[in-house]
Amino acid sequence: MSTIFVETPRLVLRQWSEADQEPFVLLNLDSDVMEFFPSTLTGEESMGQIARITTHIDQYGYGLFAVERKDNHQFIGFTGLSHPQFESYFTPCVEIGWRLSRENWNQGFATEAAKACLELGLQTLELSEIYSFTSVHNLRSEQVMIKIGMRKIGLFEHPMIKEGHFLKQHVLYKTN
Repeated sequence: MSTIFVETPRLVLRQWSEADQEPFVLLNLDSDVMEFFPSTLTGEESMGQIARITTHIDQYGYGLFAVERKDNHQFIGFTGLSHPQFESYFTPCVEIGWRLSRENWNQGFATEAAKACLELGLQTLELSEIYSFTSVHNLRSEQVMIKIGMRKIGLFEHPMIKEGHFLKQHVLYKTN
């Protein structure tokens, strides 16, 4: 049984399990899911990401949690809090992020999970602020940021994206 960090009416946000590996690899191979990332991820890259995520959770007690639907116990992606691994004018910081399988879009799951993670971060962990960011083209994720009550504070050029790449410019949101 995986450690549960957060529960919502429809979701469980928990530690990752071995059973999450295959669906996570498939999620990261989906070009629609990865549309606003430089590329899809190989199986090896996805496994490396799981290792980094679980190490982060072990180190901080929070992280990008595996998201499971309560109605069918299906792994649908991740949502949670992490520390971006790049330098910018707003880092170091804690970021809220999410990635869900395409079949689970447009059902309010990202918003539901993100609201619960914001509450965890601000109330339980007593973080003073939380950031979120995405490509200026990713209007779906930007809408989640708005729905969970974050405010847009500007734009920035993501330092890990090549100059001239259409994903270089990002929107930046913040709590309070």
